[in-house]
Amino acid sequence: MVPDGRVLDLGTALGEPTLTTLELLERWDEQLSILHSLVADPAGDWRPLAGLMVHAPLEPRQIFQSGANYRQHVIDLGVAQRAPDDRRTVEEARAEIAAIMDKRAAEDLPYVFIGLPASISGPYDDVVLPAWAEKPDWELELAAVISRPAYQVTVEQALDHVAGYTIANDLTDRATVFRRDMPPIGTDWLRSKNAPGFTPLGPWIVPAGSVADPSDLQVTLKLNGKTMQNESTKDMIFGVARIVSYISQTARLLPGDLVLTGSPAGNGIHRGRLLRDGDVMDGSITGLGAQRTRCVAQEAAAVGAPDDPIAVK
Repeated sequence: MVPDGRVLDLGTALGEPTLTTLELLERWDEQLSILHSLVADPAGDWRPLAGLMVHAPLEPRQIFQSGANYRQHVIDLGVAQRAPDDRRTVEEARAEIAAIMDKRAAEDLPYVFIGLPASISGPYDDVVLPAWAEKPDWELELAAVISRPAYQVTVEQALDHVAGYTIANDLTDRATVFRRDMPPIGTDWLRSKNAPGFTPLGPWIVPAGSVADPSDLQVTLKLNGKTMQNESTKDMIFGVARIVSYISQTARLLPGDLVLTGSPAGNGIHRGRLLRDGDVMDGSITGLGAQRTRCVAQEAAAVGAPDDPIAVK
């Protein structure tokens, strides 16, 4: 628990020294009021956050990732990735793709794929860029954290299963998104998104009740101090409730699962500037804190996954 730059060891405060974030989420409904009372207690064993190492706020059981979910982002990607023989002007291409996005919002379904928990790293950890990744890109996203199991829930019920929200940077190697050897297979999310540390997470999980409106938050990413992404979640084609409900029609969502809601416009592939050794990414979302990660080429880093990338707070 981290209010006002102070931290409280929840395991000690709750009398359960080995308590994990997952266990807390499994009992979220009964524990939330206790957490609020702990925040209000000035006599608690509070310690300054300064000087402590901040890890990812949880180790998710499952990661569900929504793609192509920001209207402007999809339009930008569609224009940037036009075929060489596409005779449309930029304006014509944007207009056609915009019309498709509007029709999709009214009639279609969210697009969701699955990520791996091993891609999670802390909000201030270095990001190792694999030697094989030719076009690593940033994708800052709002992530929902599941507390109650959810299976075939309605849109109206969906947010009752969300404990809170956090920040995720869903890094992607654009060069491996599509299979070059077998184009009919389509996308290769395993290779393009799941390298160790490719999903910096956190710093905190903010309870849903403390987030006024998840559909009206500003998502901002700066690269070496220059703003690249600065978009509201209002631009989402499908909101959090719609995505959670859609996932639950097929899969059973479990406490501790992450639902990434897609990335807004301003990615490197659109700007013609991909990640490279030494880059520093600063990401923030309204009310959820901020993360800072430095990119390190694999040749300059120790080979292998970071030691102990996840710890319970």
